[in-house]
Amino acid sequence: MSEKWHQQESSKVFDVLETSSLGLTSLEANERLTKYGYNELALKKRSPFMRLLDQVRSPLVLILVVAASVTSTLSALHLEDLWMDTAVIVGVVVLNVVLGFQQEGKAEGALEALKKMSVSNCTVIRDKVEKIIPTRELVPGDVVVLNSGDKVPADLRLFYTKDAYADEASLTGESTPVAKSTESISSSNLTPADQVCMAFSGTFITRGSARGVVVRTAEKTEFGKIATLVKKTQTIKTPLQKQIGAFTTTLIVVILGIAVVNALIGIAVGQDAIYLFMASVALIVAGIPEMLPMIVTGVLSLAATEMAKKNALIRRLPATETLGSTTVICSDKTGTLTKNEMTVSKVYAGYRSYRLTGVGYEPKGQFLTDEGVELTTEGYGFELIETLKAGYLCNNASLTLEDSQYHIIGDPTEGALIVSAAKVGIVNKSPRLDEIPFDSERMYMATMHDEGDRNVIYVKGSPEKIVAICGAHAIDGKHVPIDKEVIQKVADSMAEEALRVLGMAYKIVPKETTALTPEDLKDLVFVGLQGMMDPPRPEAIEAVQKCKQAGIRTVMITGDHLRTAIAIASKLNIGDNKGARALSGEQLFQMSDEQLYDAVNDVSVYARVAPEHKLRIAQQLQKRGEIVTMTGDGVNDAPALKASDIGVAMGITGTEVSKEVSSIVLTDDNFASIVSAAEEGRHAWKNLEKAILYTLPTNFGQMALIMGSMMLAPLITLFALRLPLEPIHILWINLADSVFLTMPLLFEPKEKGLLNEPPRNPKNKIVNGVFIVRVGLVAAVMAATGFAVFWYFGNSATASDLLILVQAQTAAFIAVQFVHLGYVITARSVYDSAFKLNPFSNKWLIAGIAVTIVTGLVLVYVPVVQVIFKTASIPLEWWPVILLALIPGFLIIELEKAIRKGLRKSRRNSKA
Repeated sequence: MSEKWHQQESSKVFDVLETSSLGLTSLEANERLTKYGYNELALKKRSPFMRLLDQVRSPLVLILVVAASVTSTLSALHLEDLWMDTAVIVGVVVLNVVLGFQQEGKAEGALEALKKMSVSNCTVIRDKVEKIIPTRELVPGDVVVLNSGDKVPADLRLFYTKDAYADEASLTGESTPVAKSTESISSSNLTPADQVCMAFSGTFITRGSARGVVVRTAEKTEFGKIATLVKKTQTIKTPLQKQIGAFTTTLIVVILGIAVVNALIGIAVGQDAIYLFMASVALIVAGIPEMLPMIVTGVLSLAATEMAKKNALIRRLPATETLGSTTVICSDKTGTLTKNEMTVSKVYAGYRSYRLTGVGYEPKGQFLTDEGVELTTEGYGFELIETLKAGYLCNNASLTLEDSQYHIIGDPTEGALIVSAAKVGIVNKSPRLDEIPFDSERMYMATMHDEGDRNVIYVKGSPEKIVAICGAHAIDGKHVPIDKEVIQKVADSMAEEALRVLGMAYKIVPKETTALTPEDLKDLVFVGLQGMMDPPRPEAIEAVQKCKQAGIRTVMITGDHLRTAIAIASKLNIGDNKGARALSGEQLFQMSDEQLYDAVNDVSVYARVAPEHKLRIAQQLQKRGEIVTMTGDGVNDAPALKASDIGVAMGITGTEVSKEVSSIVLTDDNFASIVSAAEEGRHAWKNLEKAILYTLPTNFGQMALIMGSMMLAPLITLFALRLPLEPIHILWINLADSVFLTMPLLFEPKEKGLLNEPPRNPKNKIVNGVFIVRVGLVAAVMAATGFAVFWYFGNSATASDLLILVQAQTAAFIAVQFVHLGYVITARSVYDSAFKLNPFSNKWLIAGIAVTIVTGLVLVYVPVVQVIFKTASIPLEWWPVILLALIPGFLIIELEKAIRKGLRKSRRNSKA
């Protein structure tokens, strides 16, 4: 069957499908049902077990599983009591697996939502009579009967329409109902939005009636194609997920490598096998960042909470940070960049043009002349008032106020006319006597009103139609001959500004005339034009400018017409100083992926797009290395939302399908909320970077301490007798450090100017120059401090001096924690000195330091806890030496920052 049904005459369609306007017989329908199958989407879901299994394949989770296996085995064999270690590690694994499992299955949910959009029953003509049948039994060749309010059950080629309009917003993004016709269209590369002789599955008939022959069912419909795209489209990993994955793999290789080297050294120097095994286990436990997944989840959860306060609900946690890395935001126009509230912005009356201020449905605004002079009540003039009055009275919409918000009941275009009239105080309607409804063929609407001693006909419609039925023009309160060419030029000029233009006229009729017919509509008096558009949100204009400052490019993708899209883009300052380069859906159809790859770098406006266009645009931008945030509200947006780095669905106007596949849902449908959330995303990365730069160097410091002790064992008897830290000490340090010190770093206040910096390069690795230097410095300081304290207090001990050995270990244990405390104070900023920061701005960190000190004292002096953690009470006179451990962790990093800052300044001066 031909795929270009809109190009075929309806008679040809009947021939191709071997049917007629009287439909199929029941026998023919059953035969076709066998051939084509049921009119429903075939969905295949992944089993929960497979989803669960996928969560365990993470390298970090696998290594934690191995670590838990080792510690539990040692405990079961009574070689070491590591049950607490095992419990903590297993708890972390379970929590991460559960969180990941819950995040999976979004594609399945999206497909289920698509399935729910199908219609359960529909009206068809079978055996030459109208019947109601289950929609799933529709077949190509069936004739479907549609009336106002019906949902279209399959893709239809219309052969009969009567004032039929369809709401196709969920499929095409078209913001207003589309007038349907039966005439074929010769153009081949048309998006569904332009195929007005077609009715598409899942859309609604908002007005009138129609009949159509089924040409596509199930997955061959436009909705079915989208379902197929959703199934085929893979959800990509965010930059953070890729970096954490690569970082974890590297970390595991390094840790295991060090453990192997450590074991080989131990064998070479003839160390005891049990001692060597325990030291290697301690080394691995020290190096593995057990709490890293929790830290990442923590910072993303905090960012998600803040984003929710700014109307952005996070459905996939990694998206919080990715939004801060975004380089391109591809946004819908209607309702996101614009108000989705038609607003009259220009009025022409009495040979004069006026600008009307105010955006949206709130009836507040002023009339300004072309020179910017505000009109007073006395300056409105007869023609302006009559133009506004005609739009107000010849109108079926109404303006309401609910919860301090103005709303329009009825057609948005008519709503705009109600608001423009209300801005000059026209709020009372004359009694209506009769009406001629708007018709797509007549292109006008007319009403008759009782105005006391006379009746008045008011007409609104397309300018060319209104001008054609007028015989005079109201100028300065008088009727003069109409100059139709002048008026048409003004209307064309307004249309070039992407305004929807309506002409207004009136006619006074005798009091006894109370019925209105088309024959009455001649020799009318033309009064003026009103031009309206869905205006940009004021906050969106500011947000687009913020994006430019932040190095984020804004791209508009809309189902609206090209001229309208370009005009709105101009008002929003989308594009460069030369304006926004634009492409239409028809042009996109003709472009190969290679051509689109070259174009996406410069094009900032796409109009009349088809569902697959958004997906192609996102994929080509990603090929260029861009991090793409894509907004959408319709079913047609689902594949692109899923394929982009971040899919942002609209919470108010969005379909369930778009919400299911999205990473973020905007509760206010506002573009500015994306930009605010992007700032929170950048803040999240800054704090995550601080947390990683704090916690990982300390892990390596503990590894250095264990490995150094192994190497010193042949030379110093003390280190052969005991390691400075037991595995339980290391695990406690890691756990307490993550909860009491690292997590509070996630609450560091937002740095200034986050949106004045370019997006973070997703290719930048966590293991960079700063990371390596910090790891080296902190590891050296921590190992040296641990060695020194352990040796200072335990060097006189022998194998039988168990108390002194445990006390020396306890002193080293506390000293290492104090190194952490000194380091965390300066870790509050990656580059700035701690002396530049407000010491009281992070109350969580102050509390964490206090809790660390108190718990440390509990571990040292509470007998029950001593047994569990293998500690012993230490004499008070030891504390002055232990307290000195606070200094090196702080001082060494402050010196490193100062040197780094000096080098940067020197490089800048040399370039200057």
